[in-house]
Amino acid sequence: MDDRLPTHLWVSAHIRTADSQGVAMTVVRKGDPSRGTVILKINRLDRTFSVLVQTREADGERLFWARGTGADPVPEPDADAYIARQLRYDPDVWVIEVEDRQGRHWFDGPVR
Repeated sequence: MDDRLPTHLWVSAHIRTADSQGVAMTVVRKGDPSRGTVILKINRLDRTFSVLVQTREADGERLFWARGTGADPVPEPDADAYIARQLRYDPDVWVIEVEDRQGRHWFDGPVR
């Protein structure tokens, strides 16, 4: 049995946490409310972006974030193009934009 929170609750909780600390986080696209994968578009507020994709270890339990656009921040059109490609493969994806000068993602799990 899978006792993870539904995606919509998990996302809402993280948005509230970030908001309480003055960090803007916006749902750009809602995916499947129960089990949709999350993509984070990190806006560093310097015209560069990083895209992180929710991924799980082979055991399905441990969450981490894969660098969809590589280690270095990219221009917004590059970030948007990556996200558009992912949406073609999985229409149930959630896209969350995080505005954080430090590039923090504010969600559980390390970035790899």
